[in-house]
Amino acid sequence: MENKARVIAIYLPQYHPIPENDEVWGKGFTEWVNVAQARPLFKGHYQPRIPRDLGFYDLRMPEVREAQAQMAREAGIEGFMYWQYYFGNNKKLLERPFEEVLSSGKPDFPFCIGWANHSWQTKTWKRDASLKEGKTMIMEQLYDGEKQYVDHFMYNLPAFKDRRYITIEGKPVFVIWNPLDHSEQISLLIKTWRRLAKENGLRDIYFIGRQYLGDTVERILNMGFDGVYQERTANALNQGEKYTLWYRIRNSVQLKFGIQLGLNKHDFKECYRYLLSKEAQRENIFPTMVAGYDRSPRAGNKAQLFYNFTPETWQNHVKDALALVSGKDYEHRVVFLKSWNEWGESNYMEPDIKYGSALLDVLKKELE
Repeated sequence: MENKARVIAIYLPQYHPIPENDEVWGKGFTEWVNVAQARPLFKGHYQPRIPRDLGFYDLRMPEVREAQAQMAREAGIEGFMYWQYYFGNNKKLLERPFEEVLSSGKPDFPFCIGWANHSWQTKTWKRDASLKEGKTMIMEQLYDGEKQYVDHFMYNLPAFKDRRYITIEGKPVFVIWNPLDHSEQISLLIKTWRRLAKENGLRDIYFIGRQYLGDTVERILNMGFDGVYQERTANALNQGEKYTLWYRIRNSVQLKFGIQLGLNKHDFKECYRYLLSKEAQRENIFPTMVAGYDRSPRAGNKAQLFYNFTPETWQNHVKDALALVSGKDYEHRVVFLKSWNEWGESNYMEPDIKYGSALLDVLKKELE
């Protein structure tokens, strides 16, 4: 029996130490450091978030990856979309978990790749936490033309040919996080990969671009993308609060002078409706369900965050997302889930000590 939708959960391969993070943030750093150090910023603020079933895991352990896949499978999730950090000059970061999934054949659980095409900078997390005085760039995202794109394709080809790889219309799905960054180069990559796909026995690649605040669906599609997934977290955070004169003044002051005027917090009960758009009823536009959002583990009192995110409010959001895609043919009934394990943004499906497996239970119930 088919589920109501093809849910693809976004997966962060971050939770293991790498030399680049050791150098900038300290020996053995992973985001569990930020997660464990988070503190409540107001009465009733749910922090810190402590994982229950899997604990503060290390993604170098295959047992952890197997347990994650089993949880996701039981909840009706079709597969994971692993973020890939590929910078050019054959430089990659956080590649080990997915490379081991690919080479080992385990877990036997569907997957696809999302290219997180952005530079790494120290401002990603707490600005005052870097050990490197004055250093802001950790790894720069490069766009070096056709040779880089050929190398990138060939690196991913074994994954595209893996029987577990998620497809739409028989084409391996490849997601690009920022389709408008160096848009001419992104279009060249798409053109190059389509040629290489056919030369290497694939039907094609199904390219999906992420639509973020200010972008338009048509602009992304006109670059050569097959589909768009809508990440509207920023829309909900901006529209969820009544747009009063005070709100306009506060935003202007924060943007111009970097001065914090109160917490940027929003009631999930009031603004979850802004996370979805009726555009996602189109066959090749895919909505995103957002499993909470609270960046305070990374940014402290400068964070944007939702409060009142509970299994009950989550259920309302899931119902709305599934209703949007119900009229599509099953192949295109794709819903992205942000995220499986983005604990640094309090944005995860894995069980924690407060709600246990309730988020997974809700999703399973609604998908069935």
